[in-house]
Amino acid sequence: MSKKVTIHLLSTGIPGLDAILGGGLPEFSFNLISGPPGSGKTTLAHHIMFALATREKPALFFTVLGEPPLKMLRYQQQFSFFDIGKLDSSIRFVNLCDDVATGNLEQVLARMTKEIAAFSPALVFVDSFRTVIQDAQIQSGDVMGLKLFIQQLGTFLSGWQATSFLMGEFLSTNVSLPILTVADGLLSLEQSVCRNSIVRKIQVLKMRGQSTRPGMHTFRITNDGIAVYPVTLVLHDTIGAPGIVDVLRSNKRLAMGVPRLDEMLGGGLPSGYSLLVAGPSGSGKTILATAFLAEGVRQGEPGVIVAFEQTPSQSWVRALDDMVHAGEIGLINTRTPDLSIDEIVQDLTSLIHRFKATRVVIDSLSGFELAVAPTFREDFRESLFRMLAMLSTLGVTVLITSELEDRYIDLRFSPYGAAFLTDAIIVQRYIEVKSSLQRVMAVVKVRASAHSTEIRRYKITQEGIVIGDPVTDYEGILGGQPTRVHTPEPDR
Repeated sequence: MSKKVTIHLLSTGIPGLDAILGGGLPEFSFNLISGPPGSGKTTLAHHIMFALATREKPALFFTVLGEPPLKMLRYQQQFSFFDIGKLDSSIRFVNLCDDVATGNLEQVLARMTKEIAAFSPALVFVDSFRTVIQDAQIQSGDVMGLKLFIQQLGTFLSGWQATSFLMGEFLSTNVSLPILTVADGLLSLEQSVCRNSIVRKIQVLKMRGQSTRPGMHTFRITNDGIAVYPVTLVLHDTIGAPGIVDVLRSNKRLAMGVPRLDEMLGGGLPSGYSLLVAGPSGSGKTILATAFLAEGVRQGEPGVIVAFEQTPSQSWVRALDDMVHAGEIGLINTRTPDLSIDEIVQDLTSLIHRFKATRVVIDSLSGFELAVAPTFREDFRESLFRMLAMLSTLGVTVLITSELEDRYIDLRFSPYGAAFLTDAIIVQRYIEVKSSLQRVMAVVKVRASAHSTEIRRYKITQEGIVIGDPVTDYEGILGGQPTRVHTPEPDR
């Protein structure tokens, strides 16, 4: 009976990269890293090299650039992954510039073979292999010789049991197609500039023998090196569908922290639900969200808030800051203009696990969209769906605020068409009564639960939101004409 060969997977040491590779890099694989200048090819290779190289399994880095390795290292050592103690002992650099300039591929292969035999590396890097191909074509134009060189190099590296990486712009022309066939793995890096943001993405186009995560995944170059943010996977059991989401939900109802609001919701917000609080500017959406988090702290239910809109002078912000500084809730508050939703989701997931949070607030969808890089805004609605599906599988209860225009005669809930994604909706509005504006709110839906259909007045005081009596028919006046206040139909 035949047995499967076990392929050992190497952890790249890069956050998020192993996940999209299918668990890591296959040992002894022949890999290509393709991308335009500035996309991060060399940084990616160095990050992997310093993470994996040891005295027992050293790395050999061939440079084919016109600049000396010392100049390249001068910039790479700015990253925290750089370990000067590994140079020469675990990592060695070899300059192939003179050999490649001859255009003699046999000479290049012989030099590489000699260095590999002398150093016995477990990891081999060639930067930039595209230069090797270009110089060989310019000098000889021998395409068959190039194919043979690539095949011999791949066979030699695999036979030496080395995990190898060749960097270059392999996807920019069809001339280098032979190397795409020989390679076991192919990583494609891209970068795009949109307005004032730079977005970098990575895609695993090929990785033999592994189930990779499809799609373009955002990555960022930071002081720590490369960080990959895998696209959030949506399970078959999604929002509003039976399955894992219903298993994670319980019969427990969460108190909102606003007197009389629990009564309007039918006894509180069901645990594991997502609630959309929609209303115009100044209607108190964030005050309600803060009360929701504060009540969670009182009940021993930690929370996390992703805040995109804050005015430090407001009292509710000071209350929020007090909870953050006391370590009672977690905070993500960013003004970075080139975020991806997957990046935010990863940071949010990490914070939820660290705080063991059961309540999550996202304030607000409008600020969220502005924080996301322009290139991601086209599929913002789809990304919201993936984010809410992920949060639902974690079993947390989510409150999302949504800014609406001050159009008093419309009953809308979200400019993003996101209302159907949520399990419950509270709408806040203004009405004109006797030449003065008053705030009113109503519970539009609570999925699979009875709830109040009354429209109630409320005020914002120093203590927070105070809900009053229901609005009577024909009490509202809009545009100088008596107007019947619309009461939403109960959700079934």
